[in-house]
Amino acid sequence: MTRKPARMYRKVEGQVYTRREYMGGVPTCRVTQFDTGNLRTAFPLVLSLGTEEAAQVRDIALEAARVSAVRVLEKHAPNEFHLKVRRFPHQILREHKMAMGAGADRISDGMRRAFGKPVGHAVRAQIGTELLTIYTTDAHLPVAKEALRKASHKLPVPTRVRISRRPS
Repeated sequence: MTRKPARMYRKVEGQVYTRREYMGGVPTCRVTQFDTGNLRTAFPLVLSLGTEEAAQVRDIALEAARVSAVRVLEKHAPNEFHLKVRRFPHQILREHKMAMGAGADRISDGMRRAFGKPVGHAVRAQIGTELLTIYTTDAHLPVAKEALRKASHKLPVPTRVRISRRPS
């Protein structure tokens, strides 16, 4: 069955649904790496991508944003960055799959007991939640900004880049 559009899961509503031990058949998280780049160097500059609205961000969107940012950083600033995914997608998304098309009324039970089956994961992000952080040098500030700008296009929520310095 095809993946549903992001607008179905974007709103933060309802009770948090995270206890995997009570449910079966939960798909694995799509985010493959939470730390990428040069992990040993302490870079002076910190750029964070924060949300401007409360929303749920699917793990697929978070992984697409991470891949997009890493691609830009590895091309223009190899070994001069550390990218960190700041949130883990704990929220488990459910979907009530309904039969569509001719004759579906005889197969489907409609909305009776429509709890739904687990179909994916999401991050519940409030206003100002940092999703991605890049640590880099002053020389690579424009590259890191561009990487976060491209990553923001993959997310279903408006974002803002915050720049700060690590205390030395």
